[in-house]
Amino acid sequence: MLSELALLTTLKEESPQSFKVRAYDNAKQALEGDGRNPADLSATELTKIKGIGKSTAAKIRQFIDTGSVDKLDELRELYPPAIVELSRIPGMGPKTLRLVRDELGVEDVEGLKAAIAEERLRTLPGMGATSEQKMGKAIERLGLSGKDRRTPIADALPLAERLVADLRALPDVVDVAFCGSLRRFSETIGDIDITVAAGAGLEANGQAVMEAVRTHIEADDVILSGETKTSFLTKAGLQVDVRVVAPDQFGAATMYFTGSKGHNIALRQRAIDQGSLLNEYGLFQLDDEGKAGELLASSTEESIYAELGLAFVPPPMREAAGEVDAAADDELPELVQVDHIKGDLHYHTDRSGDGRSSLADMVAEAAGKGYRYLAITDHGEDLAINGSSAEEMLEHREAIRALQPEYPNMTLLYGCELNISAKGGLDYDADFRALFDYTVASVHSSFDAPAKDQTKRLVAAIADPTVNSIGHLTGRYIGRRPGIEIEVDIVLEALHHFDVALEVNGALQRLDAASSVVRRAVERGVKLVINTDSHHTSELGRMEYGVLTAQRGWAPRDLVVNTWDHDDFMTWANHRR
Repeated sequence: MLSELALLTTLKEESPQSFKVRAYDNAKQALEGDGRNPADLSATELTKIKGIGKSTAAKIRQFIDTGSVDKLDELRELYPPAIVELSRIPGMGPKTLRLVRDELGVEDVEGLKAAIAEERLRTLPGMGATSEQKMGKAIERLGLSGKDRRTPIADALPLAERLVADLRALPDVVDVAFCGSLRRFSETIGDIDITVAAGAGLEANGQAVMEAVRTHIEADDVILSGETKTSFLTKAGLQVDVRVVAPDQFGAATMYFTGSKGHNIALRQRAIDQGSLLNEYGLFQLDDEGKAGELLASSTEESIYAELGLAFVPPPMREAAGEVDAAADDELPELVQVDHIKGDLHYHTDRSGDGRSSLADMVAEAAGKGYRYLAITDHGEDLAINGSSAEEMLEHREAIRALQPEYPNMTLLYGCELNISAKGGLDYDADFRALFDYTVASVHSSFDAPAKDQTKRLVAAIADPTVNSIGHLTGRYIGRRPGIEIEVDIVLEALHHFDVALEVNGALQRLDAASSVVRRAVERGVKLVINTDSHHTSELGRMEYGVLTAQRGWAPRDLVVNTWDHDDFMTWANHRR
């Protein structure tokens, strides 16, 4: 709710830095950092949390108590989902958005495409043929054209998690899980599938499930409602399908609705080859008439895979990309897991202009995770507003070193996120960069250059002996900014040659490098590092998302440098210096 308020207020105020927008952003971060359930707090108690004012606290309570907020409803009238979608196109800032609406009558992506095709966009102040070309290309790369619109995972996952938690709390619910492409951790989602295992109370009457969904999803339309399935469209146009099954069918149903289609086809064919039948109700032995007979497995996915003679295939790998054959031959990789991670190596404090938690708080949070090493990588001086001068960085180094004695079981690394310039240059001079214990180099600007130039840019940074890793490879924001275009194989070859790690960034809006690139990196033997890119203590949970993306790319544990023991990691981190 607060995120949507901030977004829609940005459109109205025409500035992401307006007081109202920052108030909502600050409140969201404050709630995340507080950790308590807002539903358990009164408006007065909410205002005692630093960063939440009286007006925002009242809106939070109104949302908790009624499921809606008057101010949010007003903003939604002004800025419906089609307009919000327009605002996510690079170059379509709040002021430009107002212009295209007022002057050209554009109200959705299709209208903008028509305006571009008719060369009307260039008639607006500050716009031109180049602007039209860039926006047209962005629409295609973001997948905003055509009927098959998809929702970024950063928008879909929080909603699915809330729904699962609320459904799990209902009487008679035995288990619940979101399925589909979201469970496979796809970057974009067509719809949300949820499977509920329920006792007789809900199995006989799906209305309780329907009402629970309606309460928390603010649905506009009921597409289908029955005793075992309910489907809704959210106000943002995202479809949610909820299916109720008996507890002993939960594994089969969850497997079936998780997919992918190709994975399911491979499993069903394997079942047929073994004289059995697999469907959403279970795995059955075929009788003499070729019909489903004895039930072999259904309650858990693990039991079904085992009955088929397969190793368990984690959901992120279920993309019909060779995983079934690998499972049959017991050749699935030992995938990296969250509990393998021994350190975070892309980590910001309020030393960065966009950091929001102190050094002491960020280090304490990492220690609570049991990490053995931690790289503090605040922004270098070349990143406007957010960077630090050499003098400031040296002061920061002393602060890190002063904190080290408090954490004898965790090595604190004085690091930096270096900015890769358009020509491949890096912050500071080489001698100063050599003072850092660890660096991650990332692209933050000049996104429109040709792929050949972007590739040269990255290779130049990779070749620099002070660089340990490349952060968020393309700089993309899923569904909002396409990121740079690169010649992937050349970049991966450079990473392998210079022994520089490729980051899997766990921020949901990034998940960069993409899982498809991770798979190619794994095949080449490129080292990986999974990071949170945290700027606040509430963001360390991103590690799970990075791990799931790495699993989707078949990343084995031993190729991920921050799963290594302390001494092995430190030897690698220091070897180029």
